[in-house]
Amino acid sequence: MKSNKNSSRVLVSMLFLVIISIIPVEARKHHIRKTKSHNKSGNGDTRGSTFTAPAPAPLPDHNGSYPTPSTIFDVLSFGAKGDGVSDDSKALLAAWKAACKSAGATVEIPSESKFLIKPITLQGPCMPHLVLQIDGTILAPAKVGSWPKSSLFQWINFKWVQNFTIQGTGTVDGQGSNWWRTSQIHYIQKKSKHVPKTKPTALRFYSSYDVTVRGIKIVDSPQCHLKFDSCGGVNVSNITISSPEDSPNTDGIHLQNTHDVEIQHSSIGCGDDCVSIQTGCSNVHLHHINCGPGHGISLGGLGKDETVACVSNIVVENISVQNALSGVRIKTWQGGMGSVKNVSFTNVQVSEVKVPIMIDQFYCDKSLCQNKTRAVKISGVKYNQITGTYSERPIHLACSSEIPCTDIDLIDIQLKPSAVAAPSYRRFQKGLCWNSYGRSRAPLVPSSIDYCLKSSSRGSVKRVARSHDTGNVCN
Repeated sequence: MKSNKNSSRVLVSMLFLVIISIIPVEARKHHIRKTKSHNKSGNGDTRGSTFTAPAPAPLPDHNGSYPTPSTIFDVLSFGAKGDGVSDDSKALLAAWKAACKSAGATVEIPSESKFLIKPITLQGPCMPHLVLQIDGTILAPAKVGSWPKSSLFQWINFKWVQNFTIQGTGTVDGQGSNWWRTSQIHYIQKKSKHVPKTKPTALRFYSSYDVTVRGIKIVDSPQCHLKFDSCGGVNVSNITISSPEDSPNTDGIHLQNTHDVEIQHSSIGCGDDCVSIQTGCSNVHLHHINCGPGHGISLGGLGKDETVACVSNIVVENISVQNALSGVRIKTWQGGMGSVKNVSFTNVQVSEVKVPIMIDQFYCDKSLCQNKTRAVKISGVKYNQITGTYSERPIHLACSSEIPCTDIDLIDIQLKPSAVAAPSYRRFQKGLCWNSYGRSRAPLVPSSIDYCLKSSSRGSVKRVARSHDTGNVCN
């Protein structure tokens, strides 16, 4: 009888081994998923590990291969507290470095938590398709005095990244109010011999390519909110940027030396340009953007301190601008060199904008600037379907006295004074037009816009422009 029992046990064991051997190795690998433990004691130790309860083995796809789990690097698993008070900078950096080594990885900033992050550089190169998922809130240091003097140019700096995406439903909060207050600067002067000359940009990309930013909110940056410097292949969509109207120099999106850019379906309100396009930019497409308050969509200022500025192939369309200093403008400093060419502004709706259409080649941020003959050459600029209300003047084309603006098109311009425009401004309904040449086509409101441009068919204009031409430095 005992022998029969032993025989039965041996038979069952052999049957079990046969079944196990049939299950594919990959399925057994995914049967148990190893996860990092979160140290509840708050001491930042993440060396321990736990095992989740066994899960059913995944089924193979139509090719017979088995899926691998997503590689998620949650900052809480790297010691972050997420209480908005503790410094979580080291945890974010550790999660970044770990994710950087894995293709298709995600660094996760979880929702319903606030993470205080001090100035930090998240650096590549990394494995492709890295994602920073921001669903919670990232906070900058609130006190100006707590910022290291060596880190005043930017808060979160992305350097040398490729095939990289920032996305999510969370918020990047620069807590910039103390930077804007004169009383805070006076406080710094008492504590330090040196007052900070620069204010940090919230998010800055340097020498990065194939970058996507979508979905997130960026609020109250001390200075510029989102900057791309020496980048290419940039796509920004469905983001919100917000800071008070009186917050100084808080540009929404700033581009410099950057090419192949698309910015779309976003809302930007700040204390300066909603989008600022600087020298070295080309192939930029802005569309479906709501701008205001702010200074509108701007190219420049270009050519400051007699430098070379080259900007080309800019398309701005389907834009709404309200409660702004300008609608769409190009501004250059006297004495600069280079060119602005092939620019179009189409279907721009303005409301309560001081000056909807502006070219200012006498830009000056002081009460008086020295007159200079050299200038950045502006040519091939089209304004098409610019409609709405202005509070100061409809158009301001102040081109260089030595190098006129050429090939300027004004098509279907319909601008009326707003109900709140001061009576003194109504005398400027004709606008200001100086040394600009091109073509205009009805409808044009006010009708005086029809006389704003001089005919560009005169040979003398071409000779004058050629004799002072500084635009060939961009070729």
